[in-house]
Amino acid sequence: MTRKRPKSLIFFGNGINCENETAYANRLAGFDSDLIHIDEFADDPRTIHKYSFINFPGGFLDGDDLGAAKAQSVKWKYQRMAGSDRRLLDELVKFIDDGKIIIGICNGFQLLIKTGLLPAMGKKYGVQTATLTANDSGRFEDRWTYLKANRFSHCIFTYDMDKIYLPVRHGEGKCVVDSTENLSLMRSGGNIVLQYADDTGAVTAAYPDNPNGSVDSIAGLCDETGRIFGLMPHPEAFVRRVQHPRWTREKLEEEGGGLKIFKNACKYISES
Repeated sequence: MTRKRPKSLIFFGNGINCENETAYANRLAGFDSDLIHIDEFADDPRTIHKYSFINFPGGFLDGDDLGAAKAQSVKWKYQRMAGSDRRLLDELVKFIDDGKIIIGICNGFQLLIKTGLLPAMGKKYGVQTATLTANDSGRFEDRWTYLKANRFSHCIFTYDMDKIYLPVRHGEGKCVVDSTENLSLMRSGGNIVLQYADDTGAVTAAYPDNPNGSVDSIAGLCDETGRIFGLMPHPEAFVRRVQHPRWTREKLEEEGGGLKIFKNACKYISES
């Protein structure tokens, strides 16, 4: 008997522009994926609960008004559902409480962190303790980066991963934290998942290996459960070897390094 594929949801619209690549990565990994306009979530947030995995892809949501993803984050935190005191954010928290998973990529990461779904130490969802701001270089960075996976992190998406090579393309990717105390809690709590590294896999703050100047070279964070994950690099942009910038010059595996992130997500849901 053929095993039923888990269902994933990928949002599009209002400036999101990586939805098709993200849906393709989901399907390669084993998901049955649907694309839904982000305004449909605002109209009826309960629609998300028929899925096991939500993807917030990259792009320029709402034109990055008020800063990258800020306008949508305000909507999530304060807009009430029709006939209810529940916010849009509350439905996402329920989604996680039900044991399901969420990824935010680039602009999606900016959305999760500004809504307070990340890093959410102590599961204090909706409280913003970090942000993603303008790159130290003062310009948009479009380059490939090496990333070191933190083995101490409990993130389900990076299970059994070490060094990864993925592209970044962002103008506001510098991760900063509101206090040294919260940064210390992120370190000790395993919230830091990915860090920018050099080609040997050593974490570095040096430009351009760290393309934006993030504190602790942070490239990706998770929440306390390990089931909400956000990262600035684009895993959906490297799921086949031909997407690698040196694919004609290097001997590479057929599967790109980014696909492992989506495969880990599918494995987790399938075995839960």
